[in-house]
Amino acid sequence: MEISLTKEQYEDLVKLVFLGTWIINSFRTDDRIKKFDELEQHIFSYFKEFGLQEYIEQDNKLKEFFVTRRLEEGELDQYIDDYDNNNFWDELVHRLARRDFLKEYGDDKIAKMSWEERFKKESPFIEKYEEEFEKYGIERTEILRQKD
Repeated sequence: MEISLTKEQYEDLVKLVFLGTWIINSFRTDDRIKKFDELEQHIFSYFKEFGLQEYIEQDNKLKEFFVTRRLEEGELDQYIDDYDNNNFWDELVHRLARRDFLKEYGDDKIAKMSWEERFKKESPFIEKYEEEFEKYGIERTEILRQKD
C-alpha cells in the first residue's frame, strides 16, 4: 500500500505524529512506548523528499530525526500549552469534585448507584468547581494546614 501526500499534508502529518508521540512519551523515561517512537522516526525520515529541512533535522551520530526548534517553539509549543492548560483545569475540577462526591456518599453507596444516579449526584460538585475556577482561577484556592 502506498499513501500519497502533498508537502502540506506531510507537514501536518509530522506535526500530528510529533504531538501524539509527545502526549504518549513525554513523561516517560525508561518505559517509553517504542512503537510510537519508531513510527515517528519512520515518518520523519521522509523530510528531505518533502523539502522540510527547516522543520526536521537528522542527527547522524544518534541516527535519529528531530523536529527543529523553529517548528517546536512555534506552533507545536502553542498546541502543547493549550492542551496542558485545558487538561489542568479539567483534571483539577474533576479530581476535586470526585473527592467531595466520595466524602458525601462514600464508596459503598456510590458502588450501588446506577451510572445515571452517579452522574446526577456528582454533577453539582463538578459545576461548583467549574464556576469557581472560571470566575476566580486558583486565586481563592488554599490548602489548609492540619495538625498532625
